[in-house]
Amino acid sequence: MESSGVPVIALSSGKGMPVLGMGTFETVGKGSERERLAFLKAIEVGYRHFDTAAIYETEECFGEAISEALQNGLIKSRDELFITSKLWCTDAHPDRVLPALQNSLRNLKLEYLDLYLIHFPVSLNPGELVMDVPRNEIFLMDYRSVWAAMEECQNLGFTKSIGVRNVSIKKLKELMAIANIPPVVNQVEMSPVFQQKKLREYCKDNNVLITAYSVLGAKGTAWGSNAVLGSEVLNQIATARGKSIAQVSLRWVYEQGASLVVKSFDEDRMRENLNIFDWELTKEDSEKIIVIPERKIIIENFMVSVNGPFKSVEEFWDTPFLSPYKRRNQLKFLWYHG
Repeated sequence: MESSGVPVIALSSGKGMPVLGMGTFETVGKGSERERLAFLKAIEVGYRHFDTAAIYETEECFGEAISEALQNGLIKSRDELFITSKLWCTDAHPDRVLPALQNSLRNLKLEYLDLYLIHFPVSLNPGELVMDVPRNEIFLMDYRSVWAAMEECQNLGFTKSIGVRNVSIKKLKELMAIANIPPVVNQVEMSPVFQQKKLREYCKDNNVLITAYSVLGAKGTAWGSNAVLGSEVLNQIATARGKSIAQVSLRWVYEQGASLVVKSFDEDRMRENLNIFDWELTKEDSEKIIVIPERKIIIENFMVSVNGPFKSVEEFWDTPFLSPYKRRNQLKFLWYHG
């Protein structure tokens, strides 16, 4: 698999995955001409790993970009790309997993995925793909039966590898205990301001690759933060090294042994994000980063309900990461939305 200078890491399934991928999530203009051109440009400048999902509503648009890239000779075959998609919670039922994957393949105009992930470790009532989750429709996912259906998808050749997203150590242990085919990837938020040390250690010990998202704090989204790009520590390191804060952040994640997914539709930033593999952070740089105060940015409190399986965000993530201020706001959220 060609990846334009991006290192390729071997997954526990034996398949190779470029360590840097291009995300396809958009909050506006889903499936637009702007998106198609951005995906096409990303392939042109050297991205070979792409991350999409059924709920993103960008699979069809990305599929069009792949077809055009093949026609224009930007890639010689589909095999040059590593493509990830995800199972949404409304399809996290054993009889719906395979049809959901096949629908993603139709949208993408592909015969197989390289990686298929369970998007969240919960199930919703079957129905339309919506992110506005009704609070009374959130259920515990039956790990055994849903994961068995994921394994069937791999055994049938519709995906080369399978994995999970947004899964804590506790939930990952439950899954590993019943899996015949272990997950190769756990995709989670990770950045210099949310370093995931314990989860990284557990995944490393169990041959599960961490793929980091929101490495730059998802600034510009309704739920994002300037905590990464506004970090004075990262700014000082970037200035001293002649790099951008984004490059320092991406490089730090890579040096922790994780793969990562980033997204920019700006060509200069696309190229900048690729240029993190021919230099290293110093020991002093790493020592400064490791003591940056941590905070979780992507809370996902829409998965929490007083009537659901997870009564708090701490329970959902299996970690007491909230400050007292955030805890008060979480309780207020549950009072109005639970």
